[in-house]
Amino acid sequence: MLEIEQKFQISDKSQLLAQLEQIGATQGSPLDQEDFYFAHPSRNFVETDEALRIRRIGTENHITYKGPKRATVSKIRKEIELAFEAGPAALSQLKEMLELLGFQPVRNVKKQRTPYSFQHNQRHFEITIDEVEGLGTFAEVETLAEEAELEQSEAAVIQLAGQLGLSSSIRTSYLGMLMQQEESHGAD
Repeated sequence: MLEIEQKFQISDKSQLLAQLEQIGATQGSPLDQEDFYFAHPSRNFVETDEALRIRRIGTENHITYKGPKRATVSKIRKEIELAFEAGPAALSQLKEMLELLGFQPVRNVKKQRTPYSFQHNQRHFEITIDEVEGLGTFAEVETLAEEAELEQSEAAVIQLAGQLGLSSSIRTSYLGMLMQQEESHGAD
């Protein structure tokens, strides 16, 4: 499966909440997330446009590989995510194991995420509102698709984002934005 996503910085969260209510999106429970990103020991993920992260969602843990982004308006990439044992001990052990294998910690990204689900034209969408520590408030509109339905899936994401009043999508990840921010502050 491919993840098709558009991300937007938002200044008026209440307007987006009103739009989500108007279309009948279902709100999920707010989530406390922390992402731990790692650099590969022999491959430069910045150059290959890949990512390896461990995500903590409350006490749940997942490890995720993200493949290179495709050159489209939306962010489209292969994503493989696996859950592993819950709790801080398992999280710590996996981080240690990756480091022993030569992976280096890059940076953490902390956020409060409020997910919304929306079904439209037999397609499931996830819309999230993210309060990202150090960056601000963002919305993501995403769906999953097989290769054969990629074009219509991307068009559906773009259409839904427009319906929600979201414009000027951002292709840079939260990690990338935080790294750019650190570089610009380091240059001061």
